[in-house]
Amino acid sequence: MTPLSTADLDSLARAIKGWGAELGFAEIRISDADLAHAEAGLQAWLERGHHGDMDYMAAHGMKRARPAELVPGTIRVISARMDYLPASTPDDWRECETARLADPRAAVVSVYARGRDYHKVLRSRLQQLADRVRGAAGEYGFRVFTDSAPVMELPLAEKAGLGWRGKHTLLLNRQGGSMFFVGEILVDLPLPVDEAEGAHCGQCTACIDVCPTQAILGPGKLDARRCISYLTIELKSSIPEELRPLIGNRVYGCDDCQTVCPWNKFAQRATVPDFEERNGLGAATLIELFAWTAEEFDKRLEGSPIRRIGHERWLRNIAVALGNAAAQLPADPAIVAALESRLADPSELVREHVAWALARHH
Repeated sequence: MTPLSTADLDSLARAIKGWGAELGFAEIRISDADLAHAEAGLQAWLERGHHGDMDYMAAHGMKRARPAELVPGTIRVISARMDYLPASTPDDWRECETARLADPRAAVVSVYARGRDYHKVLRSRLQQLADRVRGAAGEYGFRVFTDSAPVMELPLAEKAGLGWRGKHTLLLNRQGGSMFFVGEILVDLPLPVDEAEGAHCGQCTACIDVCPTQAILGPGKLDARRCISYLTIELKSSIPEELRPLIGNRVYGCDDCQTVCPWNKFAQRATVPDFEERNGLGAATLIELFAWTAEEFDKRLEGSPIRRIGHERWLRNIAVALGNAAAQLPADPAIVAALESRLADPSELVREHVAWALARHH
């Protein structure tokens, strides 16, 4: 294959961004693959044990910060972001989410998880983008990733200019807030790179102040072991008792640091239908979700990111939320009956959390 000229590479980079828009991405940017600046922070975070039970975070060591070791030949990274707020999301969605948190009967699921599994959506579209590049440039080396390999996605996206890391460690964008997914294509093409953007959080500490479990220890410092998203999704064992009351009625993930962020007044609606809400998860009650059998759980949540935690942890999370409802609805007959129906559940994990929840109502 004849090497592409500088003019050809410039033209290809522009084309990639246009193709990305056609495929539903909000923005495409390009960076080099050097993440040496991120290694010290990653190492310190791992050494403090802030990754908790997420052993995969430590398994590959510094390879996470070295894309060229993961995919030999990599010299550029095409980073993409895709908005996920459903098209039907009302303008006052942040107020609506806050109101649901105050309703003890409501089951609160993170907005990103109410639709189709983003891994499948982004990976498919990034593959299509990579194929278009092949059609224009000929055979080249590449691999597509979406939260699926030891890659430091957010530092790469930040370096490419897709945004900056907020004090909650999530990526923020001036045009899109933080309600978007990111993915990337590692390539061996010497494409022109884009400039990074500076941070724009200023003196705001809203995300730090609002965190229910105080998992954000300071600007850019997150102890995942206290994060509700970690506790309800990544943690496979018992939720620490001292943290259970702080979880409230959040049964899968937590959006508090995002809903309070001023930049999310600019959050954009998804242009792809995959992220539209399924199974009424934006308005579901704890009792109705707690009644799902394992078969119902698997069937209803087919194609959903929630399905990967399994029915057992789903019940664990909801039991905690039902126990927390006692603060506003002590000894509520319907809630007590729902919990008692699971007292003899085959899972010891479920029984433990149900017993804890019932004790809160007595």
